[in-house]
Amino acid sequence: MNERRQMPPGRGPEAIVVGAGVFGAWTAEHLRQAGKRVLLVDHLGAANALASSGCESRMTRSAYGRDAIYTQMAHASLAAWQGLSDRASLPLFHRAGALFLFDRMGEYARDTIAVHRELNLPLKELDRAFLARRWPQIDSRDIAFGLHEPAFGALMARRAVQELVAGFVAAGGIHRIAHAAPSDEAHAVLLDGEAYHADAIVYACGPWLAKLFPDLLGSRLFVTRQEIAFVAPPPGDRSFGPGALPCWADLQGEDLYYGFPDLEARGFKLALDRHGPPFDPDNGDRRMSAAGMETLRAYLARRFPALAERPFSEFRVCQYENSGNGDFLIDRHPERAEVFLMGAGSGHGFKHGPEAGRLMADLVLGRRAGPEPRFALAAKGDAHRRTVM
Repeated sequence: MNERRQMPPGRGPEAIVVGAGVFGAWTAEHLRQAGKRVLLVDHLGAANALASSGCESRMTRSAYGRDAIYTQMAHASLAAWQGLSDRASLPLFHRAGALFLFDRMGEYARDTIAVHRELNLPLKELDRAFLARRWPQIDSRDIAFGLHEPAFGALMARRAVQELVAGFVAAGGIHRIAHAAPSDEAHAVLLDGEAYHADAIVYACGPWLAKLFPDLLGSRLFVTRQEIAFVAPPPGDRSFGPGALPCWADLQGEDLYYGFPDLEARGFKLALDRHGPPFDPDNGDRRMSAAGMETLRAYLARRFPALAERPFSEFRVCQYENSGNGDFLIDRHPERAEVFLMGAGSGHGFKHGPEAGRLMADLVLGRRAGPEPRFALAAKGDAHRRTVM
């Protein structure tokens, strides 16, 4: 990846995208495909260790309750991820399937089934007896049923973004490592203190977005601390690998646990999807808490008993950058027509990267008169009550 490459003399970028995470990288690639000269900038590099896109893996699934917009975006994005993976030297997508476990037929499950029927999309409803036979690794005695999406699975997040950016550069895009800050000058952004100009400037900065626009977004975006653990399966036990176990999510009461099979021998991954305390992506403590380890250990004993005494092999602390209800932000700045704001992945955004990038590119290119209403800045409240799951 040639980070030092410059635009030919007299032909500066037509678009600058700040932030080389999944949203920014796909936006830059869509703009490049539309024939624009694009500069993609990140202060630490594509999918860096502090970024929300920098983790090992992310789930892709289309079960979203009544939120059909995300079901459709997930299906549309899946083809783009598969295409990128097919071109890569290492797999970016593991089609392990995605399994949702429920202790009762609640609103979320009913709505998910109804949306898939309405859109004529595949979704398998599995009873407890089938679950026990098919995946005996899971203690399903208190599970009522499951919803299974065999076409979905796991995205290798950091690798996928870096592969996308490498292809973007090979096709003529420019990627630079530089610290970006908004400029008071029209059509300008400060990169390491120097003004760079373009017709359009997209800020897709994940947990740093509210830091760049504190007056506008400081009360509308919520950055929270999230803890993730990996567990080493028993030696020689292949029942926790991607050929034997799907990606999974377990909705039990108010809690949502989720995880991944042992992808590429990195360990069985699990986390509690409960929004943690406020978090600073620059200076926050990224060590796993003792309480977090105890919570996950107790969950393993209940749901995956063969792993209950196995050692943790790795921990990761990252962050969600949430909107009030979990919807994305894909809109134009209300006072700067050339500036666009993109973020609020809210812990579920990675899988939607291709479609989110397309929506932003269409907005920049004038193919859309305005944002998708749910993704508009005006729709973002100042209370943190996530409803999108």
